[in-house]
Amino acid sequence: MTRDIHTVITGTGSFIPKDIVDNRSFCAHEFYDSHGKAYPIPNTEIIQKFEDITGIRERRYVTEELVTSDIATHAACEALASSEMDRETLDYIIVAHNFGDIRSDARRSDMVPSLAARVKHKLGVKNPKTIAYDLPFGCPGWLQGVIQTDYYLRSGDARRSLVIGAETLSRVIDPHDRDSMIYADGAGAAILEARQSDRPTGILSHATRCDTINHAYLLLMEKSYNGCHEGDEFFLKMDGHKVYEYALRTVPEVVKESLSKASISLRDVKKILLHQANEKLDHAILKRVYRLFGEKEIPTDVMPMTISWLGNSSVATLPTLLDLLMRGELDNHELDSGDVIVFASVGAGMNINALVYEIP
Repeated sequence: MTRDIHTVITGTGSFIPKDIVDNRSFCAHEFYDSHGKAYPIPNTEIIQKFEDITGIRERRYVTEELVTSDIATHAACEALASSEMDRETLDYIIVAHNFGDIRSDARRSDMVPSLAARVKHKLGVKNPKTIAYDLPFGCPGWLQGVIQTDYYLRSGDARRSLVIGAETLSRVIDPHDRDSMIYADGAGAAILEARQSDRPTGILSHATRCDTINHAYLLLMEKSYNGCHEGDEFFLKMDGHKVYEYALRTVPEVVKESLSKASISLRDVKKILLHQANEKLDHAILKRVYRLFGEKEIPTDVMPMTISWLGNSSVATLPTLLDLLMRGELDNHELDSGDVIVFASVGAGMNINALVYEIP
């Protein structure tokens, strides 16, 4: 009997910053709309509406001395420790991010050398055959790194890969934009290895799509909404309404495509891990996924959430969620051998991906 190669996750790790920033911290901000006009309603009302829609009550920011490659390395060390593998045997180190290292005293993207090269250096990996590269792909970047790794491992080109998602969005947000309350900092990582098996296990399928003709600039970098802001920095901006509509319409289709490729029924899925972008949006996406499969009842524990206390840390949301889940640190959520998980993410580009995974 031929034993096929499958990609399995053998270790996870994350870095959750210690600094907690709750919604009350934004009460003194001056918020402006995209036309530079101040909102005519009090901040307390803006913040309450924001919390009702996004579900975010607090988020985490890194301390001043840390940059993205630092927290990426912390998450990588946790993943390596949990996998109990020799870091010198890594074939790939892939770091998904969007802004590089941004120091607190010089808010400019710094991407040379690559963050992956910096992480490899900080990990002390000497092996020249450990290939390190970055993957800027919007919020779905970490999951796309996992998908790329699956191709490498199943081709026989590699045996082990470290995939990291890390971001310090607190360094690129406009304090005068109410959307700034969405964003957070964090890092998550996973070790993936090639394993031979008589039956499919680990990564079962995946799907990706990019819609750039009409949606490329739904997220972009622009100047502050405050016309009197001193400085020439560019900040992360989002057309939230259009992003919501696009994600709700498209993410369920990609999830369905990935499940169809794996010949997996939605009823066989134990957990659905969605990018933690907006609680209302994630629940709407989940509802539409079940509707696509003709399912009326949604299990109450199928979608673990961290956005209420971690906010949206872009590429870090999925690997952090996975790490907490694998470590048993999410109440009322457990995984066992044979359980099927679906990952899905959406972000700048616009890019969407989904992946079906069975716990070995």
